[in-house]
Amino acid sequence: MSGDTPARPTLLYSLYCGASALIAPFAWRKVAAKLRGYGLPEERVRERRGHASLPRPAGRLIWFHAASVGESLSVLTLIKRMGEQAPDAEFLITSGTPTSAELIAKRMPPRCRHQFPPLDTAAAVDRFLTHWRPDLGVFVESELWPQMLVRARKTGCPLVLLNARLSDRSVEGWKKRPQTARYILDQFGLLVTQNQRTAANLQAMGAAPGRIRPGSNLKAVSDPLPVDPETLAAVRNAVSDRPVWVASSTHDGEEETVLEAHKTLLRRHPELCLLLAPRHPERGDRVEALIKQAGLTLARRSMGVLPGAGTQVYLADTLGEVGIWYALCPLVFLGGSLHDIGGHNPFEPMQAGAAVITGTGHYNFAETYAQLTALGAAAEVRSAAELAEQVAGWLEQPERFQAARDAAGQFISRQSDQLDQTVEALLALLPPPAGRP
Repeated sequence: MSGDTPARPTLLYSLYCGASALIAPFAWRKVAAKLRGYGLPEERVRERRGHASLPRPAGRLIWFHAASVGESLSVLTLIKRMGEQAPDAEFLITSGTPTSAELIAKRMPPRCRHQFPPLDTAAAVDRFLTHWRPDLGVFVESELWPQMLVRARKTGCPLVLLNARLSDRSVEGWKKRPQTARYILDQFGLLVTQNQRTAANLQAMGAAPGRIRPGSNLKAVSDPLPVDPETLAAVRNAVSDRPVWVASSTHDGEEETVLEAHKTLLRRHPELCLLLAPRHPERGDRVEALIKQAGLTLARRSMGVLPGAGTQVYLADTLGEVGIWYALCPLVFLGGSLHDIGGHNPFEPMQAGAAVITGTGHYNFAETYAQLTALGAAAEVRSAAELAEQVAGWLEQPERFQAARDAAGQFISRQSDQLDQTVEALLALLPPPAGRP
């Protein structure tokens, strides 16, 4: 199918199928224990063996499979738009983590439901497919589960790889097994990539060039993060007219740099307040100790305290409130980037109207940041001194800062336009009503 003749199953694929059957009991015990430990009922745990806990709805069913939280939430806007254009369509999202299931349930679009995916074994996958009978399967980012893909395609269900993103390590691994890579990629009728680099990698792995097309990054067009208006108003009132900057999603080893930059900034802007939101709120005690060690005053969100007039750092060590901080302040440093951590999603702050400062260790979003810095919507820093200088520049030159925010908004708008094209391409693959048995 990617050349003159379709790719055929390989010995490696056959060995994988055999191995998956052998290790299935051990894999089942591990995933079941994790789900039970989260407090899920047994009927939901059994979804990992392909046993559905919900009935299949009438009508055409579009199945989205994603890995975890970020990938799952990124498709919700797409599902909403597809649902508007195909009012008879129903939607199923599968993802593997309890956290993703919990968050999806809170933001579920109409006519949508969630299940945990079957383990990649013949029995579990067939049980899942027999029940759900999807009319279109959409696999998000790098979810290349061989049996799930092959067995779904054998039912006649067209498949799409969406928002495709593969690490260099993964690509190199697949390129060492070209026949198997081609066979797996041949299951997809369409491969929509985040960027040109992924498009080139997929082609090098054996994907048919005619099936590859560029698309938007779904995370750029996700719905804005939720904002509790009462909390926002309370913090905004507490901060009053003081200048503020946000350091969000920071990791161990990054807070020291951020705090050093803030101390430098306080010499030029004594009233400045830093809103520090670590990536993992459970590190709150550790981050509080670092703030005190730096000689700075603080208030801690998890303790229910609002920043006072003399609060130099507001430690936002809570889960699910980062949208409030972006709404409060559009000047954001995004962590996970001062070391080789890979960076975090820059679209969330930009959707709230922010411009973004990042370190250079953002390899998971390298192509995106290259575009953003070229447009002036983001700035890269390498040290506490550079971070302080960048924040000061945006604080002291509001017209320059506004230009950065405008560039970020224009980038998001272009991604939204591309999303409409992706919706059109996906719906073109969806069989007409009653088009499949």
